[in-house]
Amino acid sequence: MTPREFSIDVIQQLTDAGYLAYWAGGCVRDLLLGKEPHDFDVATDADPQTVREIFGHQRSIPVGESFGVMIVLGPKSAGQVEVATFRSEGEYLDGRRPESVAFCTPEEDAQRRDFTINGMFYDPISETVHDFVQGQEDLRKRVVRAIGDPHDRMEEDKLRLLRAVRFTAALNFDLDPTTADAVRGMAHQLVVVSAERIAQELKKMLTHENRGLAMSLCEQLDLLPVFLPEVVEKTIEYSLERWQQRIEFLHQLPTNSFEVAMAALLRDVPAPQRHPRQKSESGTVRAVLKRLKLSNQEVETIEWLVRKRGIFDQFADFTLAEKKRLVVSERFDDLFIMERTAASVEKRSDASFEMVERFRNEVPVGKLAPPDLLNGRELIELGFRPGEQFKHLLGAVRDAQLNEQIETKEQAIELVRKLSKD
Repeated sequence: MTPREFSIDVIQQLTDAGYLAYWAGGCVRDLLLGKEPHDFDVATDADPQTVREIFGHQRSIPVGESFGVMIVLGPKSAGQVEVATFRSEGEYLDGRRPESVAFCTPEEDAQRRDFTINGMFYDPISETVHDFVQGQEDLRKRVVRAIGDPHDRMEEDKLRLLRAVRFTAALNFDLDPTTADAVRGMAHQLVVVSAERIAQELKKMLTHENRGLAMSLCEQLDLLPVFLPEVVEKTIEYSLERWQQRIEFLHQLPTNSFEVAMAALLRDVPAPQRHPRQKSESGTVRAVLKRLKLSNQEVETIEWLVRKRGIFDQFADFTLAEKKRLVVSERFDDLFIMERTAASVEKRSDASFEMVERFRNEVPVGKLAPPDLLNGRELIELGFRPGEQFKHLLGAVRDAQLNEQIETKEQAIELVRKLSKD
């Protein structure tokens, strides 16, 4: 059973029990656009307790019961379906959640949703669209428009300021002027949204092929200075042309990697080598990424990519060991894609990238990353203790090996003894 088939089965069971049940939100939008939805959310007039009685306590899990939201578990191949009771919402006091909800009709439920294109319902049994917000008309017009008063919709959940941009860019639609005015006028209020939620929206924008359009809209609507002020300070201040280059850079990236896109966006922000005694990271790439609460792995990858900007221009001057270390590094492919795209956008020569490709293709794999001739355990057996000299000796042996100056363990040991006397 597919997720689609399971969601229809859920709707059929609710309907057979005498309740209204429809697909709701984004899946309806995608269906009407001729796209296959990723998820099939269900909205119903059955309350959470009734949903549990119909599907059983073991198959139905409350994830937001006070808001009327349940998860119904299906067969392994079908996954799960979110089932939410039609609801109207009280006042939003925290810019994210309503203080109260009341179960209601589909018409009233539609009015609480964010944008008209996300506010429709669809009955897959009768193949009927239920549209109380003119969402179909806005789909035809290719417009993202807030339902009702856009200021009210944005006030309810400030994350909608970014969601307006994401849907507009991802669908390549126009943003309704009144909705755009509301976003621009309330952009400064994005500060009340948690870093984690902002990062989640940013990831969705930057991993979509229209990432350049999304960032351009964020700048036009005054959102960018709120959540990425460093980009405004370090990129846009240089010149409008520099900012337009960054947008084109994002547009041309041939990968949907979040880390690569984020590194491209932060390309003009400092990414200094960190010193153990360095206390302040203010104004650096690391400061931006930590503020967004990204994972340590994401922080390390993005910071490394930014720090290595322009490195292929120096490739011809590298030692053989430096060349080998670079091309076998775990993040090499991402770095190469990013730097080659940057060179294309900035109209720079492709010669250095062709040189790197030739080197990588012509040097045998066994010589690019050969097994170590000497390891730490063996160095201890030779009488050395772990410490700074220990690390230096291992590094020197590895460099000599990669530079093809030594080839055997005996030569490695001889080099260690020679260096330890110097």
